[in-house]
Parts: sequence; structure tokens; C-alpha cells
Amino acid sequence: MSDKEQPELRRQHQPKKRHPIRRFFKWLAILLVTVLLAGTALFAYYAKDAPAITQDDLQSGGSSIIYGADGKQLTRLGSQNRTYVTGDKIPQQLKDAVVSIEDRRFYQEFLGVDPLRIASAFVNNVTTDSLQGGSTITQQLVKLTVFSTKASDQTLRRKAQEAWLSFKVTRDYSKDQVLEFYINKVYMGNGIYGMATAAKYYFNKDLSQLSIAQTATLAGMPQAPESYDPYKDPSKATNRRNQVLNAMVTNKKITAQQGAAAKATAITDGLQPKESHQSNDTTDLVLDPYLKQVIDDVKAKGYNPYIDNLKIYTNVDYDVQKQLYDLANADGGVFTNNLMQTGVAITNPNNGQVVAMLGGRKLGNVRLALNRAVTADRSNGSTMKPIMDYGPAIEYLNWPTSEPVSDTAYTYPGTDIQLYDWDRQYMGQMTMRRALVQSRNVPAIRTLEKVGLSRASTFASGLGIKIPSTAGLSVGIGSDVSPLQLASAYSAFSNGGTYYEPQYVNKITTADGVDHTYSAAHRQAMKASTAYMITDMLKGVFTSGTATAANISGLYQAGKTGTTDYDSTTLANNSALNNTVRDSWMAGYTRHFSLAIWTGYDQANKRGLAGSEQNTAILFYRQIMSYLAEKQTNTDWKKPSDVVRSGQELYIRGNQPAATVTPGSSSSSESQRNDGSAAEDGSAQNSSSSSASSGTGPGAESSASSSTTENQPGTGTGTDQGQGGTGTGTDQGQGGAASSSSTNTGGTGGTTTPPAESSSNSNNQGGGQTP
Repeated sequence: MSDKEQPELRRQHQPKKRHPIRRFFKWLAILLVTVLLAGTALFAYYAKDAPAITQDDLQSGGSSIIYGADGKQLTRLGSQNRTYVTGDKIPQQLKDAVVSIEDRRFYQEFLGVDPLRIASAFVNNVTTDSLQGGSTITQQLVKLTVFSTKASDQTLRRKAQEAWLSFKVTRDYSKDQVLEFYINKVYMGNGIYGMATAAKYYFNKDLSQLSIAQTATLAGMPQAPESYDPYKDPSKATNRRNQVLNAMVTNKKITAQQGAAAKATAITDGLQPKESHQSNDTTDLVLDPYLKQVIDDVKAKGYNPYIDNLKIYTNVDYDVQKQLYDLANADGGVFTNNLMQTGVAITNPNNGQVVAMLGGRKLGNVRLALNRAVTADRSNGSTMKPIMDYGPAIEYLNWPTSEPVSDTAYTYPGTDIQLYDWDRQYMGQMTMRRALVQSRNVPAIRTLEKVGLSRASTFASGLGIKIPSTAGLSVGIGSDVSPLQLASAYSAFSNGGTYYEPQYVNKITTADGVDHTYSAAHRQAMKASTAYMITDMLKGVFTSGTATAANISGLYQAGKTGTTDYDSTTLANNSALNNTVRDSWMAGYTRHFSLAIWTGYDQANKRGLAGSEQNTAILFYRQIMSYLAEKQTNTDWKKPSDVVRSGQELYIRGNQPAATVTPGSSSSSESQRNDGSAAEDGSAQNSSSSSASSGTGPGAESSASSSTTENQPGTGTGTDQGQGGTGTGTDQGQGGAASSSSTNTGGTGGTTTPPAESSSNSNNQGGGQTP
């Protein structure tokens, strides 16, 4: 081979250089194909498990079903009164409005999804602060039919199934059918489903009778029915309606002149008065306060009960709920007139389940009315004493039930405000048991002063009651608390010291068949010994205290009454309030139920509870608890091992008296006790004392035999022997009399703001009310 031929041969065998750009696109194509294949495989994997969807599903309402504690269906949310309209009865004007604002390429989509819309929404959401949805009308229909709107459910799996079902719906049904399903299914606020039903509800018209402005109002609501409700927020409703009108002009469905004329129309034009909407369904009226809380609870869990097709299993006992409703609304019952109001809550102490509640009485056919069972704007009076005063004294200071307390003249530290008892009398030295049973105010506040506001507030917080940081000592005889809070707090005394947060819902089943179960959050709020000793004392309230009218023979129960007086300023402004009280409470419990009742008038500064009305809460309690007694076993509480009984009194083991003294004897014995009462930090102080109360005055108790058994509620003694140290410490700097909302210095509680009014801070300086 010649030298000339060799270079030519080498050139022929050299590999050709590949262009780098070509290589890039080659690998990019391979990558895209790989991603596409993987995406398709993943899509197919997710789509194969998509729930079935039928025409019945597409035509059904979007409401949720509510079940009672027994698993039986009670009611549905809204759709039972839905008016379904077929496609030929839906005006073209409404179809144009819906398509213009929701999905303007609706008629061109053959996959049920709109890739351009999805891409546009993605770019918008990445580059701006506003969120834009990418779902077509078909996708929205699928969501409303078989999926929930909970944020945590917006997964890739769910999106793939949604897209697959949207494709199937587009394949199986015409565009007019899809639009018909959608217009009849969407939630329109106020428990209303479907635009035909909404037209009647909001404007009292058929769809064909709606003006352009009214049509646009309805077409714009499904995106956010609560926000665009013309009753709740006319401004937002107007803005949304105008967006629909602008979209209709852009899509050439109406002229610019028609759009301008419609936008100039007030949103209230033709709108029916909201008061005209009433429900006559007895079940819904009975359930109304409970249902209102269930709706809030379900929303807090991330679901929309109006559009998610949920099965909601609640803890309501419908029989008890119905009994509450019937007793409260009966003519000739314990309520003396139709203006008196009440709020009632019943819980299960052993799990926190809300058994029943009453939000008011004589309310007519109003739906989702004010629920006074959960409204915390009325002082609970002396029902606060176990929570803020005596419970903390046992928990932190190891006080026995025989602890000597002083019912003598008392002025709030740092003020000239004198505290009075309900009878404006002082009864001298007495035991803690007697002071609680007879609902004496001064001993309660003296006890709180020894415990310290900080520790007492911590104790109350553990029971679900938050005490304002600005509160003074008067909070020991009343603070703003709801009946539900009170029933839940007393539940902890019943069950041995565990606080359960109130629970309405125990299970939610979503439209795709997935169960979500719930149980009440709970915590140890106090020692079992504290709960038992408070319960043992509160038994006496029914046998020899302030609630003898609520005593039920043979039933093991414990409880406390409470009233709140008017302050001097209010009395000066309205002399008709003299000899009346603002609020009256009764709270009590057994091993199986905890019940709290408030009674009063909504406009309390105009009318107070007078005469026999002040006993209504006690009598109502007896009616309800008598009914509940038939639904439970009558079981007494068991004494914890660290509680020692001596006669009728109870002691924390290690703090009992050195020698037992027969109740009623004239002698006394010393007791050695480490109660830590000298300081807020719990530092110990050993003390011993002996004292005897006179046993005179209203409600003086008779002597009890030393053979009193554990199961017998204490009745007090004629001479209450002081068998434990009284402690000398005070909570310095926390004895101010004023609280953030009111100051209670007399009667058995303090002033509060009634539901329909507001009031300024005030000082309650005494009264002649029954505790």
C-alpha cells in the first residue's frame, strides 16, 4: 500500500463526530419517553383503584348523612329538600353564566380535563400570590360525587383517579348531561343544594324567572358559597357576581350594555328576607344545637360536610336530646315564662363524649340558632368553687375535708371592697366541707388566697377553663364559663381526675369508603384523691345543702349550685332588678353522666330571675337527671387507697389526725400535716391547730354519728372540730379584687355580659341571693 493510500484509509476508519446538540436532544427524548411511560404506568396503577361512579351517584345530592350514637341515621344536611331540574328546564342564560365563570372551554374538552387550564393555573400559582384552580366542570362534578375536599386528600393518587373518572364521565355522558348534573349538585350555602333550589331560597323564583344579575349571583356561588353568601357578605357577593358578568361579556354571552346594567343592580334586589326561611322538621329542630357543633367539628377536621358526601357518626343520644327539647319547651313545665332561657350540656365522664345539649328554648323554627350551651359569656357563680378554690386546696395543700376555714368579715386585699355571703351574714369558723355544702363565699375566697391564683388557675386550665391573666381573687366565686365547659370540668371529678375534651364525632366515612375514627384527647387533671374528696363533699349539696330540691332518693350524685348577682351600678340604673339575680346554675354528676345547666334572660340588664325563677335550674336538673337515672347503673364512687376516712371526714394518707375524734364531741386532737400552704412554690410548713365552729346560723348542720359509712354523703356536724393546720401563707400580689370581665364580691358569683348586651367592669358588693 502506498504512502498516499494510508492516510485515506485512516480517514475512512475514523468514527464520525456526533454533534453535541443532537446528542442532547436524543437523551432528552429518551428521558421524556421514559418519564411518559413511567407516568402512564403510575397513572394506570392509581386509576385501577378509582371508585365506581354511576348516574345515580352523579344525580344524587352532595349532602352528608348524620348518625346518632346508636348508629342509626338521624338526618341529612340539606339535600332532602332539593329541587332537581332536567337539562331542558335549565335556561341557556344560566348555562352560559356557569360555563363562562367556571370552564369556558367546557364544550371543547374531550378528555374531561383541560391541559391548558392546568398549565395556566400552575404558572399563575407559581408566579403570583393568588391561587387559580385548574379543574374543569367535569372534574368538579367528580369531586363533588366521590371525593372529599379535605386538604390532606389532595394527593397524586386522588388526582389521577379524578382525571380517570372525568374521562369516563365525558365518554359516557353528553356535555348537557354533565352540566345538568353539576347545576343540580353544587352546594349553594345555607344548607341548600342545586341552583333551582337556591333560586327559590334566595329569590323565590324559578330558574327561568331570574334576571341576569340574579343568574350571575347564583352562578358565582359554588366556588365559595359561605364567602359569596349575599346574606352574610353582600360586598363579596357583589364582587363575585360582577366577575361572572364580566366573564359573560368576554365570552360574548351578553352585551357590554347588559353587563353594565346588571352590575348596577343591588345584590339585595329581589333577595328574600332571611327570616322567612324556616325548618319545620322536628328532628332537625331537636338536633339543631348539637348539629351546629358537629358541623363546626367536621370542618375543623378538614372536611366540608355540605359537599363531601360524608357519613358522620356522632355521639348524640337522640332519646336524651329529644327529652331535653321536650322538657324545655313544654307548656306548664319548670319555666315560668317563654322569655326565660337556658343552656344545657350533658357529657359522658368516662370518655368525653357529648351526649346531648340544649342551646335554648322557645326558639321557633330557626335553624343553627345561638347555642347557649357553648356560649361562655355568663358567670358560673359558686359552681366555680370546686374548680378554683377547694379542688386546688386538696391537690396542692393536702387539705382534709375537715380543714377549718373562716367565714368572717373580709375585704379584698388592696381595696375597700368587702365580700359578703348570700345572706349578708357571717358564720364564723367551720370546716371546708360545710363551707362548700352551704356555699359560703368568704371561706372560698380565703381558701383561694392561700392556694394562690397562679396554682388555682393552672388547676382550672387542666379542666379546660382558662382564667384571664388579669383576674383577681373574685374569680374564685365565678368566671365566664359555658355549660359545656362546666360539665366537662365536673366530669373529671366523676372519673377520678381525668379531663376529656368534649367530643361530638367518633367516625367519618368519606365518599370513597375510607373510615376515619376519632377519640377525645385527655389528660390527668388532678390526683384521684382530690377528685374523690371533692365528690364526697358535693354529695352533701343534695342532702343538706343548697340543692335539696334536686335530690333523687337512692341516686349517687354530687353537684353544686351557683348564682350571680347584679353590681351596684346596674341596680342603680334599673331598680326593677332589686331582689333578682342575673344567672342561676346547677351542675352535677353521677358515675355515668355530667350535667350542667344555666338559666337566665338574654337581656339580663332589663330583667333578672326573681322569686321561684331562681330555683328553675335546680328543678330542671332534677327532671333531666331523673330521666338519665333510668339509663344508667346506680354506682357509688370507690375511695382511693391514699384517702383515709375518719368519721365523716376525709384525709390524704399521711396527713390524717393522730387520734380519731368522734364528730360532735367537745374535745379536739392535733394533726400533723405538711400542706405547703405557706408558699406558692409548695415549700412545706408543719402546723397544728384546733378550733370549733358555732354551728349556728342558716343551714347549720346536725351532728353525724361516728359510724358514718363511706357511701353516705357527709351532712356536717354541729361542732366542726378543727383537726388540721390552717396554714398562714398568702399569695402576695395576687389579691386584687378586679378581674378582666367582672368582680364578684357578694352573692355567689359575679357580673357577666349577657348574650345580647355588653357591660363594663363592675364590682358586686353583696346581695341576698340563694347560693
